[in-house]
Amino acid sequence: MNESILKSLDSNEKETLQKGLESLIEQTYVIENEYKTLNENYNSLRAMVDEIIEVLPSALWILDKEKNIILQNQEALKNPKLLNIISLDKIRDELEFEGRFYAVKIIAHNEKTIVSATDISDEKRNERLASMGSVAAHLAHEIRNPIGSISLLASTLFARSELKNKHIVLEIQKAIARVERIVNSTLLFTKGVHINALNFNLLELKEECESAINSYNFTSQIDFEISFLDKQICADKALLGLVLQNLIYNAIDAIEESECEKPMIKILASCDNEKICIRVYDNGCEIKDEKLVFEAFKTTKLKGNGLGLSLSKEIINAHKGELSFQSDPKNFYFTLPLV
Repeated sequence: MNESILKSLDSNEKETLQKGLESLIEQTYVIENEYKTLNENYNSLRAMVDEIIEVLPSALWILDKEKNIILQNQEALKNPKLLNIISLDKIRDELEFEGRFYAVKIIAHNEKTIVSATDISDEKRNERLASMGSVAAHLAHEIRNPIGSISLLASTLFARSELKNKHIVLEIQKAIARVERIVNSTLLFTKGVHINALNFNLLELKEECESAINSYNFTSQIDFEISFLDKQICADKALLGLVLQNLIYNAIDAIEESECEKPMIKILASCDNEKICIRVYDNGCEIKDEKLVFEAFKTTKLKGNGLGLSLSKEIINAHKGELSFQSDPKNFYFTLPLV
């Protein structure tokens, strides 16, 4: 301020000027603090939005008006080629990419384009399984009645047959038993697994394994090793027997389709303080596609129906256990909690 002007002011005017300057300085500090708070809030909000974008289960891209990527989340980075096959002209779309299904949604906003792709493979799979399961259940019911009649006639035929012909009837009965297993597995799969857990000794499962082996039709000279523990467990014995039956039959089929010189199947149980583990080893042919091993209605076996492993996994899951596969050495195993 010009010094001559300042000298021309009286004391009251100087006091008023000083108060005005002090008020201006105070307002400046207030505005500065408000700006800092606003900036902090903006940065916090931006960080929160970034976190939300990152944890989204969908792949997300934000494009500029030239369709260049200006922002993408981790899911988008996992599938960099997915954006290339998305048609940006459609607001909503469904597409298949590398064996997975995606629901695509596109939003245009302020010369920018937001693209999201949500993996709906599980929903598609469930729809397909529900449809296939409905058809399978209907067929199973239609098959069950005539199979019951054939089984009754086979039993009568066995009783009346000469000794030299009884082995033929036994083969018929084994074939009938196989059809009945498929029917029962199909109905159990479509209705859902409900366990009836009771206390029993693990050694009783050894009898289930031996019974399953004796009732199955195979030609290979397989060396079986079965070892179970003298241990009490609370579970559904019938359903665990079905799981072991499926695993044993898969192992037998793998050996039948291979050319191994010394076919071998081991069924071994072990236990620690928290859980039991039962493994079924075989040296038959390898699993061709491990990704589909527990997929319902999909099989690469000559004698398979695609239900055994999927149903077995549901049974073990219902027991709060886990069914898994190892390729080296080749074995399927499941674990169950002791409590």
